[in-house]
Amino acid sequence: MGYQLSKEKANGIFHQWAEKYDIFAPVLMEGEGCFSDTDIIRYGKVGSLDDIEWNKKSDYSFKEVLLAINETLFYFTEDQTTIPKGPEKEILIFLRACDLHAVKRLDDIYLNNKFEDYYYARIREKARFILMGCENTCASGFCVSMGTNKADNYDAYIKVDGDEVLMDVKWEDFVISLENAKAVEVTPDYVTENKEKVTLPKNLSNESFANPIWKEYGDRCIKCGRCNFVCPTCTCFTMQDIFYKDNAKVGERRRVWASCQVDGYTDMAGGHGFRQNTADRMRFKVMHKIYDFEKRFGYPMCVGCGRCDDVCPEYISYSNCVNRLAKEEM
Repeated sequence: MGYQLSKEKANGIFHQWAEKYDIFAPVLMEGEGCFSDTDIIRYGKVGSLDDIEWNKKSDYSFKEVLLAINETLFYFTEDQTTIPKGPEKEILIFLRACDLHAVKRLDDIYLNNKFEDYYYARIREKARFILMGCENTCASGFCVSMGTNKADNYDAYIKVDGDEVLMDVKWEDFVISLENAKAVEVTPDYVTENKEKVTLPKNLSNESFANPIWKEYGDRCIKCGRCNFVCPTCTCFTMQDIFYKDNAKVGERRRVWASCQVDGYTDMAGGHGFRQNTADRMRFKVMHKIYDFEKRFGYPMCVGCGRCDDVCPEYISYSNCVNRLAKEEM
């Protein structure tokens, strides 16, 4: 149901929500970018609509809210383990349509992939999603090509238009707080065309794995892993056992973000490692996004947000790579 209200009243409702929910949204962090005197937009806890960056795509995705960069799975002593408590408050996450589609990808990996991940499940069941509209396409995004430019599985949609706020609300808890607001018809803003367009290859064969483009891109890749960390659907992690200095038999096991592009990720006991060179790693990443995942779940893993193209220091374009694979099929 749609509502129209003043920004002042909307912020009052926002403060009511903050009593029950931890609210996360894209935030402009001035001077905290990767380079000197640069800004960055990433997810942080917000207290009002004014704290949110509405007009630009976040450099990092919502993923770090649902999947902590560094998460303690359990504490251990010599004879017992203890699982830390999960989040006490429920969570609201502001995100755009492509990222909302990414939530489905994470759900399939962590909840619908034969085994349910306990730690993801306990935070996911507390999460609600508020859609942010996209009036204009971002420069590198290709969400229309991926079919992720529209989403209707949100709990609420919010648009700030000057001193007015428009909402489309589906979650009953939110409807209650809007009883006195003016009822209007509200339709989310969606992008209908991107500057960047991608054609997915439909008939990948074993020959695709030997394509010379992997070496071409591999020669340029510096194995930094930035593409994985900004991606809303990459889920690679590693485990670390941390032993305390005062007692080496006591510590904690942590799950930490990792990257399939960096050295050592595929190393095994005994010194053997798969995908030793960057060409093999680049091939694995791209093929997993457009082939392996789709073979398992029925749709591509990539949502077309374009963050990997934005962040690569070597200007390696994932979208160009996919288009080249598709072109060679013709």
